[in-house]
Amino acid sequence: MIEMFFVGGCAIVSVMAGLIFLSRATSQRRPGSDGTAQGLHFLFSDLNLEHASRGAKSVMKTDASETDWHALRAGLSLRFPGLPPAEDLQDVNSLTLSATARDDPGVLHLSRENDMTRVVIEQDALIDPGTLHHLKSMEAELDTLRLAACDAPYPIWLTNAQGNIAWHNEAHAALSSIAQIDAEKQLFDVAANDLQNKETLRVPVKIANTDATQWYNVTATRADGVIVFHAVDIDAVIQAEVAQRNFVQTLAKTFAQLSIGLAIFDRNGQLALFNPALVDLTSLPAEFLSARPDLLSFFDRLRDNRVMPEPKNYKSWRHEISQVIAAATHGSYQETWTLDTGHTFRVIGRPHPDGAVAFLIEDITAEISLARNFRAELEMGQSLMDTFDDALVAFSSAGVLTFCNAAYREMWKMDPDNSFADVTIVDAMKEWQAVSDPDPAWGDMRDYVMKLGERTAWDAQIRHQTKGPLRVHLHPIVSGATVIRFAEIAPQPVNPPLVNA
Repeated sequence: MIEMFFVGGCAIVSVMAGLIFLSRATSQRRPGSDGTAQGLHFLFSDLNLEHASRGAKSVMKTDASETDWHALRAGLSLRFPGLPPAEDLQDVNSLTLSATARDDPGVLHLSRENDMTRVVIEQDALIDPGTLHHLKSMEAELDTLRLAACDAPYPIWLTNAQGNIAWHNEAHAALSSIAQIDAEKQLFDVAANDLQNKETLRVPVKIANTDATQWYNVTATRADGVIVFHAVDIDAVIQAEVAQRNFVQTLAKTFAQLSIGLAIFDRNGQLALFNPALVDLTSLPAEFLSARPDLLSFFDRLRDNRVMPEPKNYKSWRHEISQVIAAATHGSYQETWTLDTGHTFRVIGRPHPDGAVAFLIEDITAEISLARNFRAELEMGQSLMDTFDDALVAFSSAGVLTFCNAAYREMWKMDPDNSFADVTIVDAMKEWQAVSDPDPAWGDMRDYVMKLGERTAWDAQIRHQTKGPLRVHLHPIVSGATVIRFAEIAPQPVNPPLVNA
């Protein structure tokens, strides 16, 4: 009996000890039952995942990651920012990171040994560690989005299906305050039907107690019956557009006073600006120019109005016009158009910023006529002087030869027109002295030509080696110039002696 009691007592003690041991082991394995940390475990060999605890792989974002380590960093970026990138991982021996959210008790531990990296995320919870991580990540993402939306510098608001404002940020409330409009009412005069998804509409906002108006670009995004509006301040853009419009108007008023026709084509080749002189010179209708024709249509109409030379070969007309446009784009187009009507136009093509091209059309008929008349008068004067037997030459106030007649060229065997450089009085005298006898009058003649101020006519006599004695007449003319005339002296007749009868 004693032995039976002893064996029974030992068995009872053994069962109780086993129950206590199993109870402690179960308590240790139950998440959070004794306050110990439970979490997620990862073991990496270099950048490749070798082992992970149950549910840990769900944390990793493997959809667009290069390696397992990239996938882990992408999955933990919101909750535990600060994990080293792959290229810096080998330089980190140990690292401890706390979760970004204040109410998140999670702690990440990283330790390395050789090429092995262990990552442990400790967290106290009664739920699955993977589920907890996703919840905390969503909370961190929500905090980030809330910060981005509430503290955004431009107004953001949400409207429900009835069009009422369901939420707005601080910028919307601040703008409603200065506009003296209830923040729960529509601040921007825009309806949901006015905007398609991602479409932008310019909307003004009147500022209370002032005449100021602020302009915004409003964009709407629809999702699940909710419409999210974003408004961006574009006052600077509006002011720039007004300044540009005023500048263009100022230029237009300035160009309107020009006598030169101006046509500016934008980067798309359409007429963007023209002045009244262009209408007067080309006889193109203002309605046609206001319709913003392209370059080819513009030149076609010029040809139809006989404002540009008629092409010899009409088949190559478009090719020639394309070459004109290309030359103007590079700033090298300049031509003179002589028309059948007797007019002469100077046409210049110049490139402008942002791919624009400007054409200037100037009527130079009077200028060409004046040049032709002047050239005809010069030719007539030259012909008249060539009829004189005396040699004539003219020098400017600087001593440069400007004119001579045929008798001068024949006497001194000189043709200044064939010289590349200017012929001066010094150059001419070297030629004169080479075929004449020495005479002190040469120096006086040089000084007379170069003398400034008032001068009187002066004569001298020299001797040409083949022409004989010459009378030299020096006469001052306008602008300090001097005319020198070389006249041959006829020999005096010898009278026979008288014989007494």
